[in-house]
Amino acid sequence: MHWIFSGSLCVEQVKVAIANLPPGLQGTKIVQLSDLHYDGWRLSEKMLAQAIEATNQAEPDVIVLTGDYVTDNPEPINRLVKRLKYLQSRVGIYAVLGNHDLIYHYSKARIIDALTSIGIKVLWNEIAYPFGKGLPFVGLADFFSSEFNPAPTMNQLAPDTPRIVLAHNPDSAQFLQLWRVDLQISGHTHGGQITIPGLGTAPKLLYMVGRPLPKWIRSRIPLVRVCSNIVEHWEWTRGIHRVGTNQLYVNRGLGTYAPGRFLCPPEVTVITLVGN
Repeated sequence: MHWIFSGSLCVEQVKVAIANLPPGLQGTKIVQLSDLHYDGWRLSEKMLAQAIEATNQAEPDVIVLTGDYVTDNPEPINRLVKRLKYLQSRVGIYAVLGNHDLIYHYSKARIIDALTSIGIKVLWNEIAYPFGKGLPFVGLADFFSSEFNPAPTMNQLAPDTPRIVLAHNPDSAQFLQLWRVDLQISGHTHGGQITIPGLGTAPKLLYMVGRPLPKWIRSRIPLVRVCSNIVEHWEWTRGIHRVGTNQLYVNRGLGTYAPGRFLCPPEVTVITLVGN
């Protein structure tokens, strides 16, 4: 699939304004990779190498990985980390897990162990301070996990403290409106994978068609059911969004699912923080 239907890698450059950003962090560069689905089928070695090269060329201060490193079987993570160990950043690499990283009861531990073995810090309802107390990074459990419960973690931070939140599923943003979130960085949607010019993404259109229908009818329409199960807020499929007073960025991911991508290339995101 990947060598025919993924398209060429795109490096997105995004500036995000952060209120009360410490002066020393002006221009801080975050590079995001997401949704690799490294299983020999959905991501080519060539695309992965290009993504790693593009990441390093950006000279990031910090790298964030926002989940779905594998598709189901966690075994490929052992090969993946042999590639990811070439990622370079000034203060480190931070990661959260996605729903595909939790398919089997043993997946979570295996993936965390593999990423940790190459120096990647996995955050599961945890706070890290790569730049000191002035800009904490919060990493949340996956939205579909029974351990998704932002309150105990978010309540540790003072309301006037700027923060970056890593959360695989952008639907998390709906619940995070209870707290200050200067920037939530997510993936999960693959950008919708198929864009219909003038109309938007195919999954969003399917979801909008199915949403007025009773749930029991939606569950019997295969494509509508799949779109509904992936994410609720298809309006946050890709790019930068305002969710209440918070900001959300959704990466299109690197891996490609059937039927492939159309006008929705795989993405490496370079986020530059500026004061507001």
